[in-house]
Amino acid sequence: MHIALSRTQLRFTGPGGSLLVSKDDEVCRRLAMLIEGECEGLGPSKAAHKYDFTRQRYYQILAAFYEQGAEGLLLQNPGPKTDYRRTDQVVRLVIRCRFLDPDSSPEVIAQKIRQQSHAISQRSVERIIADYGLQKKTLHP
Repeated sequence: MHIALSRTQLRFTGPGGSLLVSKDDEVCRRLAMLIEGECEGLGPSKAAHKYDFTRQRYYQILAAFYEQGAEGLLLQNPGPKTDYRRTDQVVRLVIRCRFLDPDSSPEVIAQKIRQQSHAISQRSVERIIADYGLQKKTLHP
């Protein structure tokens, strides 16, 4: 098999014909890089350079492929996968504090929750209060 890379497309060519793939298809692009690097003798450094990756990124993609198969080649969003500060338990505590004392400020609620060994900021409390519509009603004279 031969893999050709142009500005707009990848071309996989074998004895029976060829297959065109858009260069914007990240999964195919990464797979082509791994095939050239691992199977066709190009090597990790040259394959990574050809497909505009670093050698380190090549090995990260290869490890993800070995671990997860084709799904490991999908683009992953960086950052936390869950809301580790505003857990369901913390949200319930904020709502409970707000109902027990509607006049308490977000600062006081955050302090009470931190005393129960939960890491939460005043801003997170404000967001929970806004998300659940628990703001104080103001009367206009």
